[in-house]
Amino acid sequence: MDTSKSMNNLEIAELLRDVAASYQLQDDKKNKFKIIAYQRAADAVEHMSSEAKDLWDDGKLEGVGGIGPSIAQHLGEIFKTGRSKHFDELMKGIPPAVFELMTIPGIGVKRAFRLVTELKVNSIAELKKAAESNKISGLEGFGEDSQSAILKSVGEVKKDKKRMLLPYATQTAQEIIDWVKKDPSVKHADPLGSLRRKVSTVGDVDIAAASDKPQQVLEHFTKYPHASRVLEKGTRSAAIILPSGVQVDILVGETATYGSILQHFTGSKHHNVALREYALKKGLSLSDYGIYTKPGDPKSLKEIATEEQFYKFLGMDWIPPELREDTGEIQAALDHKLPKLVEAKDIKADLQIHSSFDIETSHDLGASTMEEVISAANKLGYEYLAFTEHNPSKSKHSQKEIVDILKRKREKVDKINYSIVKDVKSSVKKVFNSLEIDILPNGELPVPEEGLATLDFALVSIHSSFRLPRQEMTARVLRALEYPNVKIFAHPTGRKLNEREGIEVDWEKIFEACLTKNIWIEINSDPARLDLPDNLVHEAVKKGIKLTLGTDSHHKDGLVNMQYGVSVARRGWATKSDIINTLSLNDFEKSLRG
Repeated sequence: MDTSKSMNNLEIAELLRDVAASYQLQDDKKNKFKIIAYQRAADAVEHMSSEAKDLWDDGKLEGVGGIGPSIAQHLGEIFKTGRSKHFDELMKGIPPAVFELMTIPGIGVKRAFRLVTELKVNSIAELKKAAESNKISGLEGFGEDSQSAILKSVGEVKKDKKRMLLPYATQTAQEIIDWVKKDPSVKHADPLGSLRRKVSTVGDVDIAAASDKPQQVLEHFTKYPHASRVLEKGTRSAAIILPSGVQVDILVGETATYGSILQHFTGSKHHNVALREYALKKGLSLSDYGIYTKPGDPKSLKEIATEEQFYKFLGMDWIPPELREDTGEIQAALDHKLPKLVEAKDIKADLQIHSSFDIETSHDLGASTMEEVISAANKLGYEYLAFTEHNPSKSKHSQKEIVDILKRKREKVDKINYSIVKDVKSSVKKVFNSLEIDILPNGELPVPEEGLATLDFALVSIHSSFRLPRQEMTARVLRALEYPNVKIFAHPTGRKLNEREGIEVDWEKIFEACLTKNIWIEINSDPARLDLPDNLVHEAVKKGIKLTLGTDSHHKDGLVNMQYGVSVARRGWATKSDIINTLSLNDFEKSLRG
């Protein structure tokens, strides 16, 4: 275990999954709860908006959901010394190649261990050579089919395989679901797992289908015309590989048990474990076939056709998939206190849009005119919009030139509003003159106060110097929030999914400042951002901070991405009242003045 260098969250998550795999090798039944604990901790670390090391420095790592005292202690030892004696001891004797082979589709830790120890291979490249030399087929439990499958899977391994952004995963799943539904025996078909829970990124695609003719459905599924090959086909399930390398799995169940299948495979695993523990206390046992009223007695199976029936049988309200992360939703469902989550239909405006209005910025300009954006917004039924072009470049303009540019934009917006008033067919009744302004490294804004005064309100955000020390970054943001007319802190962590982790700040201080100054925090709906992350949305909601949704669109077609921001809001337990742009135009204007 090489932890001699400072580890980032993704590296820590990978290490924790290796630890879970090590426990599986020892005894997966005896170590069941340890395996789950480390897998849960890995998920928690991977999706943190702050570095685990920074949270440990502040004494807050143990407070993160999914990280208990023992795991926090082991990670603390790594942060202090570069190693964990417990992890070293646990993984002692396990060749490093075992963990590398686990990245191959279809190879779990036990098969990986056998391949490494029995064939003496030390890498994926060596495993490929072994398959090509027909050395795998002779191993007990493998055979020629397994060898052929491994050889194909090796070619699909991508060292830095990135998780899919929501739009791509959603589109991929929908295209395959549409194909599956062409089989007349299919009554229902739905996405499963992280995609159904609307997690910000998705690994492989899982779907479920309800049919009383599973073999017919599986045969149809494996003939999907855009599949590069069939990975496997059984009696209830099958898997295909797409040309992109994405694996798609399907599980087919009877209509009478479809509710249990949908609930079980939507997850998350932490939600399901907590649900099983609750059920056992009531003398029940849960499975993807239904609910056993007498655990161990097959005759006591209660078939569940819908998820609503599943949760009702347990005495709970139906829990929206986005909330199934074991963050208090089970108790809330028992107490009938689940929030009524915000929905896409509640959104009355987009509060971050970039038009083609030329303000000579240092950033990419929007590709659509204000009029084209308004036309697109009318199709969505929006009541108002905010045009938030980037601030003019400070290095290319004098302060007077910046102010003059902003005055020109003010005049443009006023003219548009005058024309909107006369257009009875337009659902958009007003557009607001706003600006997305860079927060400079010292916390200053590159727009003079005279320029700020031309705006209805300003958004501030970070576009550079992302790796400042935490204390310095916090001071930077707090200083920017002091400026007049600043109303929204936009894409607050500055993260780019699969590309860049977010900034490190003291969120307690940021939240406190936003509450004190009545500043709103944005959930940026750009699928590459989805920022504020859902865990911080949840914290903000609990503190009573108001949130906004904006697509950050640079083209009129980008307005449809609002749905992904809504998903983040829902995962953060946000209701309609938590989101500012669910307000009517009149109420929004009152909030601006408040």
